[in-house]
Amino acid sequence: MSVNELLKDSNEDEDDTVCLGESFFINNNYELATFTFGSHVLQLLCLQSASTDFDLTGQLVWPGARLLNEYISNNAELLQGCSAIELGSGVGVTGILCSRFCREVVLTDHNDEVLKILKKNIELHESSENPNSSAALSAEKLEWGNSDQLNHILQKHPEGFDLVLGADIYILQNSVPPLFDTVKQLLLQGKERCRFILAYVSRSKMMDVMVTKEAIGHGLQIREVEGTRSVISNLEGVIYDITL
Repeated sequence: MSVNELLKDSNEDEDDTVCLGESFFINNNYELATFTFGSHVLQLLCLQSASTDFDLTGQLVWPGARLLNEYISNNAELLQGCSAIELGSGVGVTGILCSRFCREVVLTDHNDEVLKILKKNIELHESSENPNSSAALSAEKLEWGNSDQLNHILQKHPEGFDLVLGADIYILQNSVPPLFDTVKQLLLQGKERCRFILAYVSRSKMMDVMVTKEAIGHGLQIREVEGTRSVISNLEGVIYDITL
């Protein structure tokens, strides 16, 4: 085969090359799922299994969200009339439940694809005209440690929040320090007695230690809420109450 023929074959091979964009790895086959927490029933779009990209974990409802929602449904008086901001909202199962009790809920996530489904679920909830909910719901982009995004939210809510919420929101160890950077700023800007309610699910001893260590290192007080330690999806979970 001549050089020209080889070059021709090579060019043809290049033309046949398939370039995979990031959308190839995204699973957006959402299904409408029903969740029941106490007497409260929610219907939300979500995935039943994760996308290829680990950064899209927010497309699922995780055990920590179920733990926090059970706690919320059993202690609704803690949220009555409050303004709340949720970190790592994912599909919004916790924030939307909170709207049954709070007067305002801001749901946040850092991933643009997750924000799309989060906003759809807010619209779905609002279109259902649930008589039990009159809270103002909104979705905002927030990457932990990103002061510009956080300041943008606080400019819209200069009075701060009564509650900061989070459930199963730490997948990688390097996400924990910026998480608590953001939590501390929200607590500092929050209203009197503002607190961070965290549903923690244990998956490694190292992460168990790190979460507590980072909270204390940021000058925060972390307290296990009595009676909340339980097994969920074969994992041990607990609710933490974190304050300045």
